[in-house]
Order: sequence, then C-alpha cells, then structure tokens
Amino acid sequence: MNSSDGLMNFLKGDSLAEKFLHIEREQTVRLKELTFLDPVQYVYNPLDYAWEPHQDYVRKYCQSQKDVLFLGMNPGPFGMAQTGVPFGEVKLVRDWLQVRGEVFRPACEHPKRPIRGLECPQTEVSGARFWGFFRSVCAEPKVFFHHCFVHNHCPLLFISQSGRNLTPADLPAAQREQLMQVCDDALCEAIKLLGVAMVIGVGRFAEQRARKALSAAGIPVRVEGVMHPSPRNPQANKGWNAIISAKLEELGVMSLVTNC
Repeated sequence: MNSSDGLMNFLKGDSLAEKFLHIEREQTVRLKELTFLDPVQYVYNPLDYAWEPHQDYVRKYCQSQKDVLFLGMNPGPFGMAQTGVPFGEVKLVRDWLQVRGEVFRPACEHPKRPIRGLECPQTEVSGARFWGFFRSVCAEPKVFFHHCFVHNHCPLLFISQSGRNLTPADLPAAQREQLMQVCDDALCEAIKLLGVAMVIGVGRFAEQRARKALSAAGIPVRVEGVMHPSPRNPQANKGWNAIISAKLEELGVMSLVTNC
C-alpha cells in the first residue's frame, strides 16, 4: 500500500475540522506544482504519507474556533515528518495527544532519514520541549485545545543530498518566495476559519512570516512570538519552560491553557 491509499480516507461532512483539512488539501495540491532545486534533493510532505494521524489530530482537537494559534515553521525530521502533528515528538503524540493512524512512506526517501511513523525511536527535542511544557501545565490535552491550536506555516520537510535538514530560509530566493506565497495563502484561510485573535509564532521566522502574510491580506490579527525550543538555540537550552511560561503570562495566554 502506498501513501495515496491513505488519502482515500478523505473529508467527511462540513464541520470546522473538515474545512480546515480542506484548506490543507488545497495547499498540498498547489505545493505539488512547485519544483525545488539544489540544495534540496528530497521533499517530504507528511500531509500526504502521514495524512491518517494528521487528520486524527485535526478532528480530535480542531472542532471549534480558537483564540490562539501557535505557529511553527515546517516539520522536523523526527517530529511532524514522522507523526503528521506539528512539533510532533513521537511519544507525546502517541501517549499524551492519543493520536492514531497509519503512516506510509514518502515516494522518495533519503536513506539517512527513514520514516518510521509512530514507532520512530528518535526524539525531536523541540517537540518534546513544546508539548512537554503544555503537558506540564494542562491537566489534559482538551484544556489546551479549548482555546488554542498548533499549526505549521509550511508542511514540507526539505533534505539535502547529505541528509541535512533544510529550512525554508535555506532555499534559493525565487523558490522560497513561490513556496511562501502558497503557505501564506493557506495560513490566512486557516486563521479566518478559526477566528483566531492572536497568532504566536514559535521562533522568529514563523512570527515574521505570519505578520507579513496577515498584513498583506489585510487581516487584523495580533501577532506575537515566543522563543523556539530548538536545541540549536543556546538560550532555549538554559530553561525553555521558564522562558515560555513568562512570555505566555505576559501575553495573557497562560490563563487560557490552565483553565478550561
């Protein structure tokens, strides 16, 4: 069975979750029209091969409009690339979020970056920090998702010939702008659908991109940012939980994720 078979479990009805998934499917159609050149050698789209757990995540936790949208940049190789969930560190996705679904394989897979889905043994530190923090302050996932949702600006993972993870910022300018336009359009549609009052970019790139996309579309939504939990960030390694807790208190968001 290949990944396209997994897409046959398509959209059901006209709920908010199904409308959200429809925006993502339209985004995927547009992304397939793009061509990526050096340094990109492999492109993984978990909204294709990991569609089953992704739609399980959306259907479980995106059933109503949200006050706050946490926005990531794009999948990590051991996070959303494996699970279909933004910042989707395997153990937290499987055991705390209780997301289920079969994960297939990308059509073209780098030997150093195999997709093992919810059985992937590696830990994505950024995802472990992100969801681990909210697990520590929320009694259960429904408390977090009552007011908030988590989404990525770009659903694609880019990999070089050596197996290095490439971010959208690493792409040549012309390719990057085409990609960003497709993702900006989908982001604006998602934000309008969810009725979001505040977008919180996780990391500077996501914050700046949300600000630019919403400004260009004339959508008056507040955009803020929090430090990315990446282990590449020395400051995050000194105590990311305390940093994000203080920032969310400042933004008035902590009360939303600790009280249903």
